[in-house]
Amino acid sequence: MKIGFLGTGHITSSVIEGIIKSKLKIKKIYISPRNRLVSKKLNKKFKKVSISKNNQQLINMVNWVFLAVTPKVGYKILSNLNFRKKLKIISFISTINLQKLKKYTKNKNITRVIPLPFIGIKQGPIIICPRDNKVKRFFDKLGKTIEINDEKISKNFWTTSSFMAPFYQMMAETSNWLVKKGVKRKAAEDYTRELFLALSQDSKFKNKLSLKQLVSESQTPGGINAQALRELKKKKFYKIQQKVLNSIFKRF
Repeated sequence: MKIGFLGTGHITSSVIEGIIKSKLKIKKIYISPRNRLVSKKLNKKFKKVSISKNNQQLINMVNWVFLAVTPKVGYKILSNLNFRKKLKIISFISTINLQKLKKYTKNKNITRVIPLPFIGIKQGPIIICPRDNKVKRFFDKLGKTIEINDEKISKNFWTTSSFMAPFYQMMAETSNWLVKKGVKRKAAEDYTRELFLALSQDSKFKNKLSLKQLVSESQTPGGINAQALRELKKKKFYKIQQKVLNSIFKRF
């Protein structure tokens, strides 16, 4: 199978990294020339990757095309391109819905997918909407696929993906606190990375327990975890989190 990516940003790079590391049988990967620096880097790094002269040439040569441009660029270019009816379109664009995509591309064979950067290491959740067996089998090789049919629900997942930077900031603040207390920067960052990694892996390992149960199990009455949770709640830390999520949701 031959595939192509319109848009060569961070997500495209990550998806291609994951594909190369996977057992997917991909004959050729075509990428658009828009971001010259990233395109040349991918072309140099992977033998299967070739840079197309333009977007239309890319579309004409592939079985599947991945829309990995920003919404602004998508609105600008999609209507001017010719997408043949048998072409499979997979959109990574956050704020252009299926109805609009079908209108702009004049193609009904479209699936929206939400990949996250860690797809490059074949990790993390991948939202697929609507259900599509071929698309699911493809992305099963790249992470944990979650299929939904209600496109409105997908907006909720797009919203929660905005918490990557806040998560890393929490790690950074934890590490900075250790440094201020006299811990060397390298040791502080190594410890923090391992702590948060272990917490995430433990929650996945204990997937028969709800997250609420994990919160309960991780603390003892009068213990330090119970104190930290109580004080954060008192400061309305988690209510602020909900407010931020609601604010991000309005963008969709």
